[in-house]
Amino acid sequence: MSQQCGNSRIAGCSFSVHPMTDQFVEYIKGSLKETDTSNVWMDTDEVTTTVRGEIEHVFDVTRAVFLRIAKTGVHTAFNATYSIGCPGDSAGDQYTGDIGEPANGLHEVKQHTSAKFSLYPMGGGDYMEVIYREIDRMKEKGIDVSAVHYATKLSGDVNDTFHGLEDVFRETERSGSSHTVMTVTMSANSPSQKEEQS
Repeated sequence: MSQQCGNSRIAGCSFSVHPMTDQFVEYIKGSLKETDTSNVWMDTDEVTTTVRGEIEHVFDVTRAVFLRIAKTGVHTAFNATYSIGCPGDSAGDQYTGDIGEPANGLHEVKQHTSAKFSLYPMGGGDYMEVIYREIDRMKEKGIDVSAVHYATKLSGDVNDTFHGLEDVFRETERSGSSHTVMTVTMSANSPSQKEEQS
């Protein structure tokens, strides 16, 4: 990896996915194998998987990995940190081929999720104004939005939620944030949710 630092516009995400089942290894490896990662650079270690590339492809891959497991009905948890513009980032470890449209489909799959996200626009501007504006954008997508300590809670369809998070991330960068970080915690098929609905 290149050690040259600078204000890289490569988007990236370090994430982990946790299927709550004894067969978690098969679920994780199967999801990574089935997901088309040809439009991103990817590396998996014992802690997380990291993907780097253009924003739409980073979100496409992370959405697909989570959704491929969640749609099986297994209780699935997902934790991710998305980042773009880190001053200490390098120009290496990125996909550099001919990049087309996001490759993973699954947009027809209906899967409910609950999530919490926190947004950190750094490097200038009225960051609270940016955060409030982007939270309002999530509501426009039909996602239930509520305030919780240290985050914003979301409830809705997985695809709608990921598309909303991608829009929030993209628009925050466009607003003038030189370094944007967003943390996401997501859950599907939780026993707690099923108890609340019964």
